Amino acid sequence: MFNKILIANRGEIACRVAATCKRLGIASVAVYSDADANAKHVAACDEAVHIGGSAAADSYLRIERIIEAALRTGAQAVHPGYGFLSENEDFAHACEKAGLVFIGPPVSAIAAMGSKAAAKALMHAAAVPLVPGYHGDDQDAELLRGEADEIGYPVLLKASAGGGGKGMRVVERGEDFAAALASCKREAASSFGNDRVLIEKYLTRPRHIEVQVFADTQGGAVYLFDRDCSVQRRHQKVLEEAPAPGLSDELRRAMGEAAVAAARAVEYVGAGTVEFIMADGQFYFMEMNTRLQVEHPVTEMITGQDLVEWQLRVAAGEPLPLSQDELRVRGHAIEARIYAENPSRGFLPSTGTLKYLRMPEAVEFTIGTPTRAPVRVDSGVREGDAITPFYDPMIAKLIVHGADRDEALARLAHALKDCEAVGPQTNVEFLRRVVASEPFACADLDTGLIERHRDALFAPASRPFKEALALACAALLTREGGLAHGASPWDALSHWRLNGPYRQSIDWRDVERDEAFRVVYLRDGDARSLEHAQWTEPFDWWRGSEPHALGAHIGDSRVTGRVFVDDDVFHVFCQGTSLAFEWTNLLAHAADAEHGEGRLTAPMPGKVIAVLVEPGAVVEKGAPLIVMEAMKMEHTIGAPTAGKIAEVLFAVGDQVADGAQLLVMEMGEQS
Repeated sequence: MFNKILIANRGEIACRVAATCKRLGIASVAVYSDADANAKHVAACDEAVHIGGSAAADSYLRIERIIEAALRTGAQAVHPGYGFLSENEDFAHACEKAGLVFIGPPVSAIAAMGSKAAAKALMHAAAVPLVPGYHGDDQDAELLRGEADEIGYPVLLKASAGGGGKGMRVVERGEDFAAALASCKREAASSFGNDRVLIEKYLTRPRHIEVQVFADTQGGAVYLFDRDCSVQRRHQKVLEEAPAPGLSDELRRAMGEAAVAAARAVEYVGAGTVEFIMADGQFYFMEMNTRLQVEHPVTEMITGQDLVEWQLRVAAGEPLPLSQDELRVRGHAIEARIYAENPSRGFLPSTGTLKYLRMPEAVEFTIGTPTRAPVRVDSGVREGDAITPFYDPMIAKLIVHGADRDEALARLAHALKDCEAVGPQTNVEFLRRVVASEPFACADLDTGLIERHRDALFAPASRPFKEALALACAALLTREGGLAHGASPWDALSHWRLNGPYRQSIDWRDVERDEAFRVVYLRDGDARSLEHAQWTEPFDWWRGSEPHALGAHIGDSRVTGRVFVDDDVFHVFCQGTSLAFEWTNLLAHAADAEHGEGRLTAPMPGKVIAVLVEPGAVVEKGAPLIVMEAMKMEHTIGAPTAGKIAEVLFAVGDQVADGAQLLVMEMGEQS
């Protein structure tokens, strides 16, 4: 076994690998960029080496700097994590050339599976089922259009060197093909340095099922069962679970054996994932990821195995820890990916400092005893850390285990209620809705679940307004020295009068709905109440034992929760949801409207990669105006209404800040 390894990654996967190293007594070395100087993964490792600027291209993708860091610190091996250089054959080769063990598959296997087109040719030879499509070398646009026409629409364009949902476009009609191809190639070139694409028949209502495989250098190969990863947005996974629900024993075994055959076809070594798409009871090979997957914890939870330890042992030349006959499925596990993003704005990533972060109480995962770890949180950030535009905006992975799917589902719903964050926007509320939705609860899963149930998943939610407002008022009155239940009146700085009642008007703004309103706090002896325009209720409150914890009685209701105060904004977490109220008593005026007429702004920090209009152009509502790239994804800014372009404020290649004005339009119908 190794004495020291370097982890060539960041975030939660670097923390995850470091945890296994610590348990096994292996020293770990972190690498970090300018943006990550104080990151959690740096603190989690025994040593850390600075490797460059904040952008991944200046740090985590610099092969020579990572190799130099490994050699300088005396590391014997390099764990690539996932993303970045994890499936880069040049990096694996550089490790080998430097005398370092690459904790991953051989270079030849990475090369074979690095091209989706080449991989499909290998799978065809190995008799693994394939989706009908075009995987050829000829990338002439007219030829590709002809192939798509022959396959029949809808078709799916995919970056040949891609992954993570980047460089993918669904094309519904032939007349949309050219624009989709150009966009797909731009994103593929930006993300992977290779604009080659392949075309596949787009299956309706397919499931995305993957199989975890492992192989050693002695010829052993096993599958550690399957995961359903069908719930996706923008071709990126949101919820994953293991085992995949609803599969017969025969189908599960057939998929596992096909995955092992795929691994053997490329003489695979280490951890890998074979991804299948399934429709109408048939499964087809999509691709093989030559690395550990983001969703590997659900497999660990149902098998009781530490897959990172397996990686280390196999890379050190040891045989697989267990044979196929010794592997068992125990219960059910589900993982929810908690992201800093705004679901209502197309899941755009959100940046900023995590001013407040609370995760469910987790039990540390213990190898061999998954049922003793019903809740697990894998995270690469802490309260006070920043979500930057440089990297993936994941905050944490929340993983739960149950004796069966129903128990795991109930645990996940409960655990999501304890996920609280202030700073960047998050997808927590959206995850709660998906988990509570009938199709997910009934395991009616496919990759179109979110889009098909969009109206329900994005509908305005019922909110515990009165209860949350009571907690906000309790927090404000406590902050001002108000008299909480059971306290001495002599400890109060205000709100108590010796010989008369006290009355205080409190002006609030409901942040989510941008609505101003007033409540009145009344105290007359021991009687207290809150007056709102629509109700008057008895009111009392008390402090909880934990930070930010408060309780209140409002009318006949008793509510407990937490209130995080950020300047004059009171973020209230109660009854499994969150509301925010801005105290406006001391403000000179209400907040201005975010944008004026004719102002088109950047939805997040990024780079302008295409300007599609010139000053003087007359455009219709919805017409594409500017294309931005942020976090390796393209975002098209469209015209909010018909009008005339007065001015274009940025050029291709310019970096723009969140909210920066991009163009000026003269709104209204143009003749």
